[in-house]
Amino acid sequence: MFMTRLASSIVLLTLALFTIYTGGYLLAAVLFLLAVIAYHELTKACGLAGKGQKNGLEIIGYAGIVAYYLLMVFAEDKIYLFLALITILVAFMFLYVFTFPKYRAEQIMCAFFCVAYAPVMLSFIYLVRCLPYGIYTVWMIFISSWICDTCAYAVGMLIGKHKLTPVLSPKKSVEGAVGGIAGSAIVGALYAYFVVEQAISEQQVIWVFVLISGVGAVISQVGDLAASAIKRNHDIKDYGKLIPGHGGVMDRFDSVIFTAPMIYFLTLMLIHG
Repeated sequence: MFMTRLASSIVLLTLALFTIYTGGYLLAAVLFLLAVIAYHELTKACGLAGKGQKNGLEIIGYAGIVAYYLLMVFAEDKIYLFLALITILVAFMFLYVFTFPKYRAEQIMCAFFCVAYAPVMLSFIYLVRCLPYGIYTVWMIFISSWICDTCAYAVGMLIGKHKLTPVLSPKKSVEGAVGGIAGSAIVGALYAYFVVEQAISEQQVIWVFVLISGVGAVISQVGDLAASAIKRNHDIKDYGKLIPGHGGVMDRFDSVIFTAPMIYFLTLMLIHG
């Protein structure tokens, strides 16, 4: 299992490096694919997916994701993304009203949540990449999530004693969480010093990257635990089997999903503000 997980991680990292470095249509297309798979995994986990044939909730969700990603790529003013999100919500409410009582209110709310949770939040990877100097700042998303996860695991194994969330995830420790945040901040500082400041000589951004990676690491751990909580609520081990040794898209990108929007807004405030 360890070797399978390691091999998958190497392949994923290689694909991520190539896709994000290339950016543009390729990055948008890959994120769209991940968004569609994540929506499928979430609706299946939450019991919203139809058996055999797609139901109204799924059709609106998939159509909304398509519209959102087309606007993300081709609309110059990103305010239209908020319009797309509101339109998706309104479409779900139309379905709710005109098919009443086929769907319950909690099903409608859950279906909208499944769109906003993974597909929309994943899109912020593309939005960060499109910012000025985005080719540098976009990596903070992964430093704040995957580096944090690795450091938290290592520190937790070595010195972890105090449970972070005893009921939800008994193996995670407070020491591991702190180690993950510290590790992300250190890697963020090194990345800023050796890569970013060499490429952008007119700016000193080490402290900014330390802050971004540290805050992002906190958020990433909440994202990881939130995805675990959903699985616990619905009695499933993994969201899917797409990635050998990891599970589904939601299993591998749970922390990235939370980190991406935070990195986007922190970058706007601290670097471009």
